[in-house]
Amino acid sequence: MIFNSLNRKWRPLALAALLAASFQTAQAQDLTTKYERSGARETVTYAECIDYWKMLVRRFPQLHIREIGSTDAGFPLHLVTLSPDRDFDYASLHRKNRRIILINNGIHPGEPDGIDATMMLARDICLGKKKLPANVTLAIIPLYNIGGSLNRSEFYRVDQNGPDAFGSRGNAQNLDLNRDFIKADSRNARTFHQIYHLTDPDVFVDNHVSNGADYQHIMTLLSTQHGKLGGPMGAWLHDTFEPALYKMMQEKGYDLLPYVNHFGPTPDSGWTAFADGPRYSSGYTTLFHTFGFVPETHMLKPYKQRVEATYALMECFIRFTSENSARIKALRDATKAAVKTQEKFPLSWEPDMNTPQWYTFKGFEAGYKPSEVSGLPRLFYDRSKPYEKQIRIFNHFEPGNFVTRPEAYLIPQGWWAVIELLQGNQVKMRRLQRDTTIEVETYTIKDFKTVTSPYEKHYLHFGVKTETSRQRIAFRKGDWYIPMDQAANRYLVETLEPGGADSFLAWNFFDAILGQKEGYSSYVFEDTAGEYLRSHPEVKKALEERRAGDSTFAKSGSAQLNFVYRQSPWNEPGFMRYPVFRVVK
Repeated sequence: MIFNSLNRKWRPLALAALLAASFQTAQAQDLTTKYERSGARETVTYAECIDYWKMLVRRFPQLHIREIGSTDAGFPLHLVTLSPDRDFDYASLHRKNRRIILINNGIHPGEPDGIDATMMLARDICLGKKKLPANVTLAIIPLYNIGGSLNRSEFYRVDQNGPDAFGSRGNAQNLDLNRDFIKADSRNARTFHQIYHLTDPDVFVDNHVSNGADYQHIMTLLSTQHGKLGGPMGAWLHDTFEPALYKMMQEKGYDLLPYVNHFGPTPDSGWTAFADGPRYSSGYTTLFHTFGFVPETHMLKPYKQRVEATYALMECFIRFTSENSARIKALRDATKAAVKTQEKFPLSWEPDMNTPQWYTFKGFEAGYKPSEVSGLPRLFYDRSKPYEKQIRIFNHFEPGNFVTRPEAYLIPQGWWAVIELLQGNQVKMRRLQRDTTIEVETYTIKDFKTVTSPYEKHYLHFGVKTETSRQRIAFRKGDWYIPMDQAANRYLVETLEPGGADSFLAWNFFDAILGQKEGYSSYVFEDTAGEYLRSHPEVKKALEERRAGDSTFAKSGSAQLNFVYRQSPWNEPGFMRYPVFRVVK
């Protein structure tokens, strides 16, 4: 009717406008995600996820996708870059003073909220529905755990409220990839190292879904523990960054809460903040001076609510990062410079149980009733009885077990598995050009404990005790010299010092030195040992003192014979000698 009433002159223009509007509508409809088309019931498969991103890249020139490295599943890992000025070179972006936010999705494919939320957020930015400030670039790993995503079922995570089907937690090696960032048993982790150092992100976001207690909060947030991040960066994270995120999310209708890491059967009495070690994503990024976050939506909330909360929080990260660009850069630059000359590094952190922070917790009353399975009392939460109360969260950790930075580390080339990990993390190092004898500080492993069950392909060591001495060691041409004047210093200390909880020693990379290769026949060495004691009274005195103070030792002839062997020149020099040597003044 309106079209017919138009002057004949204007009809072609009106028709063109109508067709353009129809095309734009159809185009927008084409960009709906599987999540949207299914009414928030379904999430994408791996193939659907990558196909969607490739479609967006074809439509929008500000998006770029590339393959970087491989994964245990045999498929490449993808990196998507959303750059307003269409610059996808990260060296160039850093020169332009862009802030980089790296978003990781699907590390646990049964927690797909970030996968769907990030697809929609990038699309909406490209369509102009949402704004990406010119000083921010998004780097996105669309789906990290490809092997787990391919292993898809509707029966995983039985307690979770949607979507209909999703992938499993374990990857193609059945590894939990959020325990693999330091040891890097997976190709996924080694490719992640490439992506991380390529992008050198200012802010890292690893989207998850939380198990555990029932409560009203849709989203909780695990931040890098500020005491572990340390220095001005840690203080600013705690005093400025986190409070701003909480305020922004509240403005969007979400009551954000720290990750619920409660002790006791229910969270009512509060909890100690999660101290993320380097095996975890945010603990790994801490070693290289990035603000790391692990958003955790609540498993019992409907999938729609969880995806929307994830979308909202990523908007908050973008806004805060843009508004505080100069401060973030200054803090990171200063920290990278300071760590090059930092003298003392802690290897452990203990919670300060005298300094709580108080938060408003919105929970549900808990109680007990007979179990239909066992008839015994079982825990349940009564959603008809919501409550609010102030709870304590202990989020201050005290550093301990300090080590002094050496001038350099020396590692013999035979330990190539460790060398490859250092190289993958862009550690500066050089090879010795000739055979050289160098006086170094050495560790001898005197004692350690080992877990009794396998954990992520390893039997972790802990409680390591060492003895330090100075020795002149003959190094060969091609051995590796690692100077301690670089931004990777913290990574080096926490992986190469044997006392680190996530050190390469703890993760079994050096287990070969813990087993003796050379030995003796007791009946022959008895005579040799007797003669050695006669010519070395200081060893005989040490043997007698040990016998006097240790009754078990005094009753064991084999233990005493081995004691003499260990003090003698026939002892195997590499047995229990830690093969990472410290160059000190």
